[in-house]
Amino acid sequence: MLKNSTLIMEKFRIQKISKLFTLISVGVLLLSCDLDENPPFLDDPVSLYNDVTSSEYARDGIYAAFTNYNAMEQRMFVENGYSGLFTTRRGGNNLSSVWMNGVMKLNPNENVDNQNTWIGLYRIVSRANAVIENSVVDEGSSDPSQLRINDVAGHAYFSRAFSYFSLTRLWGDIPIWTSLATYDDIHRAKTPTKEVYNLIIEDAKQAKSLLNGSAGVGFPKSHAAQMLLTKVYMLLATNPELQDASLSEMDYWNLAYTEAKDIYISGDYSLEAEYASLFDGTNENSEESIFELQNSQDATNSQMGRNYTPWKYKAGQAFGWFYVSADVYDYHVAHYPSDPRLDATYLHEYTRADTGGTVRVYPSNSTRGSFGNAHPYLFKHAEKDKSHTNQFNSQNLIIYRYADLLLMLAEISNELENGEELGYVTEVLKRSGQIPHAGYLADKNSFRDAIMDEYRFELLGEGLDSYNNRRRGYAYFLENTINRHNNNPNFKASVDVLLNDVESEVMLLEIPLLEINNNELLND
Repeated sequence: MLKNSTLIMEKFRIQKISKLFTLISVGVLLLSCDLDENPPFLDDPVSLYNDVTSSEYARDGIYAAFTNYNAMEQRMFVENGYSGLFTTRRGGNNLSSVWMNGVMKLNPNENVDNQNTWIGLYRIVSRANAVIENSVVDEGSSDPSQLRINDVAGHAYFSRAFSYFSLTRLWGDIPIWTSLATYDDIHRAKTPTKEVYNLIIEDAKQAKSLLNGSAGVGFPKSHAAQMLLTKVYMLLATNPELQDASLSEMDYWNLAYTEAKDIYISGDYSLEAEYASLFDGTNENSEESIFELQNSQDATNSQMGRNYTPWKYKAGQAFGWFYVSADVYDYHVAHYPSDPRLDATYLHEYTRADTGGTVRVYPSNSTRGSFGNAHPYLFKHAEKDKSHTNQFNSQNLIIYRYADLLLMLAEISNELENGEELGYVTEVLKRSGQIPHAGYLADKNSFRDAIMDEYRFELLGEGLDSYNNRRRGYAYFLENTINRHNNNPNFKASVDVLLNDVESEVMLLEIPLLEINNNELLND
């Protein structure tokens, strides 16, 4: 147990106003404390975590960490920026800002967003570890209270797996914590990426087994753990150096198929009729949503709306930090010129909320005369209410959804050559009134390239681009993202960032200096 410290309850006010639930969340932190200060109710943390109400407060504290600015807004900035598909007006409308020269350029330099994303993800790990270490699980029990405790433990395993998956994808070899720190155990050496993936798989399987849905609407269920497992297996399938020696590439594709197909045949999910409704705040926790973060401007202080809403689009403060690179928009239009996903994803002309004037950026402004008008805004996460005056907003953030599952099944089926691939992608395209283009109808390699593009058309800016762009390795990333951008016919040096293409720099971020300076074992 802990030395010279006690577990205390940290309250998180994560009320969901006019949404699914209102609750007071309690997480767990380690704080140094005099040994004489030991509240009686904390003498036995196991009992604390196996009281149903306290246990569920701890679960809610984990998800409060997910919606913390570090783990949500700054993580999304890093995940999107490091994909090679975006530019940013953060720091000014120019190519020379520290943010443009960092992740947006695929430059893994020291950056406050990288550092805080690291901190935010490890905060989730810490809270998950507290639950895992102290919860008594009984998978054979049918007692309602025990089932709720089992479910809480499942959320902890899922959250830890999700966090480590994000960390190792972005940073490679990382320190692993599977228990709470103590005063004489506060440093960790890096664990090789291959071993990190072993832990992620174990945790995700445990989450799949324990998550039983007792938390209710708005919380992930076992299918979220299966989505995570599927994504891990797909990455491992194309990275031999990370594979278990006893498993082949086809074994991993089959493992991915089993998990994804199980979600599909459950019948628990379906596509929403209107694509845009997924991002306007009117259709939260829909039948398409598999894992969705619950945000509230009155409680979680989500600044997604401020950061993503185009400049002067709404009455309140809006930075509009994210542009989509013009060539990404052009590539989408070239494949689906009548696609309704275009208007839901990009914004390039609007009326200013303050003056009534018209703002036009590319392609409405085709001149691309300055950085400020050379790229369309990413519109998905913007606050859609133009009269909205609060800095914070309440739009949820979907992490996993059914359309993504269908695209994964299409990709997996193509690799396995089981004949199912076209059906899945057709289902996704049908919602938008589109049909599979010629690339889907040629051969296996052509279908592979088409489905990798389809992830962008369907999921752009939702936090998965960095993962999808890199998981087939450097050569694929270079050809289909970096060179496609740098060599596109519309490239203009005065307004387009030249993406870094050095393999040792573009695949992984540098571990934050704060961690290096405070972790004595990091370089061992």
